[in-house]
Amino acid sequence: MQVFALTKPRNVHEARLIQQHHRLRARVFAERLGWEVNVVDGQESDGFDTLNPTYVLAVSNAGDVGGCARLLPTVGPTMVTNVFPSLLPKGGLNAHPAMIESSRFCVDTTLEEGRGSGSVHEVTLTMFAGIIEWCLVNAITEIVTVTDLRFERILSRVGWPLRRIGEPSRIGVTIAVAGILQANAEAFQRLRPSSYRSQITGPLGQAA
Repeated sequence: MQVFALTKPRNVHEARLIQQHHRLRARVFAERLGWEVNVVDGQESDGFDTLNPTYVLAVSNAGDVGGCARLLPTVGPTMVTNVFPSLLPKGGLNAHPAMIESSRFCVDTTLEEGRGSGSVHEVTLTMFAGIIEWCLVNAITEIVTVTDLRFERILSRVGWPLRRIGEPSRIGVTIAVAGILQANAEAFQRLRPSSYRSQITGPLGQAA
């Protein structure tokens, strides 16, 4: 499993990876979870995809996108502040340049590669490690995200606990909560699978 961090595709291969990631989002959010999201030609996207986000992608040895997340600076428009303000404390989000928002996180749990005996699929751990590595390379220390209670339990189980910044609330078909994850070298080393390989540039952007 290899991790890429892409903003604007530089070649046909990267453009195809981004297209695959939009298809994965459609399968997970619209088809599997039943969220009310915008799907066109089998691809899910929204207005935040027009803000030049960074996409962290986990790609299998066969070239399939098995996991994805969208990263946006919190000093600009984000889902947590613009779409889910009810999940924030009264004082709002204490955004700063070293904080990033992660949204549209999803994995293809049907992927055979990385399916081991553990309770958490390797692609999930690969995505966690990839997001943290990108943060370390870009001097980001905190990740804010909105997730559901089930995924909050997964984060706790793997040793990357979410620090809630508001109370859980029903959003559509799920109970959602906003929280902050720490991005540090200790978390990266703890979560990184043995098969982790990275194309993220910077001091940590070498194949493991």
